[in-house]
Amino acid sequence: MAADADHDRILSELDIHADPFAVCALEGACSLGLGRSPGSTLHYVLGGRGRITFQTLAPLTLLPGRLVLVPASLGHSLMNDGGGQIGLPACEPAGLDLERHIATGTGDGNMLVLCSHVTLGMRDTHGLVDLLRTPLWMDVAQSATAAGAMRALMAEMTCPRAGRGAMIRILLLQCMIELLRDRLEAGDPAVLWLRALADPGLWQALRRMLDDPGAPHSLERLSEVAGMSRTRFAARFQAAYGHAPMVFLRRLRLARAARLLAETRQPVKRIAEKVGFRSRSAFTRAFALEWGQSPRTFRKDA
Repeated sequence: MAADADHDRILSELDIHADPFAVCALEGACSLGLGRSPGSTLHYVLGGRGRITFQTLAPLTLLPGRLVLVPASLGHSLMNDGGGQIGLPACEPAGLDLERHIATGTGDGNMLVLCSHVTLGMRDTHGLVDLLRTPLWMDVAQSATAAGAMRALMAEMTCPRAGRGAMIRILLLQCMIELLRDRLEAGDPAVLWLRALADPGLWQALRRMLDDPGAPHSLERLSEVAGMSRTRFAARFQAAYGHAPMVFLRRLRLARAARLLAETRQPVKRIAEKVGFRSRSAFTRAFALEWGQSPRTFRKDA
């Protein structure tokens, strides 16, 4: 019961923002590369069957009604295996005033996916989604809450009214809460960091890192913020997040750097300084180890 109460507090503080939606249409057997996004990407399959493929992870199957949250800066592609749906689903998403990303291959069968870039955080705290490293997914038909929210979201998009943006945000938040609590209840290791937010001391230290990853944090200062000894803080942080505090901070800095490279035209040297690296060469080496590319190549491919 205590764990349920902690999760309830965490989920009640979630916040989400989404870019305008696009409809990705794959006609026949083909793939559509979506590259890397500085934010997370939400995909909802309207019709057809296929896969999402990743550069370093196993593919995920796509089928109608599946909702997938792809972590920030994780390059991925949509693949239509063909032989699926012919024509458009009943909601006729192609009739919406939305940008359409189209790929055309051979054979019959369309796959249509509703896509949006999303930012997930907690009240007045940014970068929470940087903690997500592997995709999360659910079939909305298995949840009355998520299914109802997606039906309402599609209705908002096909018949725009005053307050449309606010309503879409609320409906998306319902879906995210349902997705995250489903993964929490299933014990998914991808959301262990979410469980750990229930620890007040660890949360204060984590929030300090999230708010300004480039600050001169140290184990001593973070343990003071958490109200613990260095040894106790390091042990509890390792157990909660799977990494020592300073290793975790390094990965967070590199995740924030990836976002800045994709979203801005700031010089690489300036970004390195902003996320806490004293030299550009050290930043470049660390970035290449984390992302498999130099900062310049990453920015070019984003």
